[in-house]
Amino acid sequence: MIDAFWLKIYPITLGTGKRLFAQGTIPAAFKVSKSLVTPIGVIVTNLERAGEVATGRTVGE
Repeated sequence: MIDAFWLKIYPITLGTGKRLFAQGTIPAAFKVSKSLVTPIGVIVTNLERAGEVATGRTVGE
C-alpha cells in the first residue's frame, strides 16, 4: 500500500515506456500536499492518500 509518493514530471516525450502501476492495482485517491516547478520545467509533486476514489465528477462541479 502507498500512503504518499513523490512524482516528477519531465517536459519531454519519449514514446512508449513503463506503467507507473501494474495491472491489478487497487484504486486510491491522492491529494497534492507539496509541489514545485524547477527552473528547467520539471514538475515535482508530493501526493498523499485522500481516501476513496470519487468518480463521475470533474474539478469545479
